[in-house]
Amino acid sequence: MLKTSIGTVRGKMQPGVTPSVSVIVPCYNGGQFMPQLLGSLARQTFRDFEIVIVDDGSTDAATRQELDNVDPSVRVIRQTNKGLSAARNAGITAAAADLVLTLDCDDMIAPNYLSEAAALLDAAPADVALVLSHQQLVGAASGPLERHFNRFDLLFANPIPSAVLLRKSAWQEVGGYDETMREGYEDWEFYLRLMLRGFRGITIPKPYVIYNVSAGGMLFNTSSGKHANIWRSMRRKHAAAYRPLAMLRLWRVSRDGSGHDDPGHVSVLKAIAAYLMAVALPDALFSMLIAMRRQRLLLGRRHETYAA
Repeated sequence: MLKTSIGTVRGKMQPGVTPSVSVIVPCYNGGQFMPQLLGSLARQTFRDFEIVIVDDGSTDAATRQELDNVDPSVRVIRQTNKGLSAARNAGITAAAADLVLTLDCDDMIAPNYLSEAAALLDAAPADVALVLSHQQLVGAASGPLERHFNRFDLLFANPIPSAVLLRKSAWQEVGGYDETMREGYEDWEFYLRLMLRGFRGITIPKPYVIYNVSAGGMLFNTSSGKHANIWRSMRRKHAAAYRPLAMLRLWRVSRDGSGHDDPGHVSVLKAIAAYLMAVALPDALFSMLIAMRRQRLLLGRRHETYAA
């Protein structure tokens, strides 16, 4: 059973109107990004959505003022700082719609994303939990980045963006985001749980998610440096999925995109190498290698197709 608390809520929904989509935006001291994020939502061709911003205990006065001044139609939930997972859970708990778009406050989406994603998810069978798209990188990196849903790849990397259109019922079924994960990879672990529960995703092969890459962000400053420890915790939590025979079976059914998966990007040899390195190398060294690879593939990149 998912347990989460909702703090102070400002903003009201129109009485008697239930939106088709709820856009959930966690925010911690990210007020400077609000105008561009809300601008991207204002440009959506699909209009039947609400916006729920979760202020996760922001200490920045400018952010608090920015959130005080958003349009009254935007719901703002304020809570003490509990981390990204708890902020997403609080926002989705408060969501009025059956479909939710999870969107980080420093990211944006292209005008057609909600329209195409909502149509796909509405028409999809119940085992489709989410719709994702490729990304367009901005900030410290630029260019398109391919994203995909592949069950085997999910064991070793996160090929899914954080901005996905998600069935609220699927989120409820797997227990929401893990609120103990405050150092990153909470979305990766959440997608892994969805996959292990039998859910799948559909990819829109267009760069509809505009992802802001920051050299000072959590991915490079926190998660990469603790990659070995966090991934070990994930392997322990989902130990059955990481047994050799289980991994091999998953690779065989998901490698070429002939089933419900996009074609895989992680080969068996890469998977074995990553697993053995994680087991054999000191945590600090393995994490450093992951961080160096990410910096090489992302920071300053132009046309790389995939990054773990």
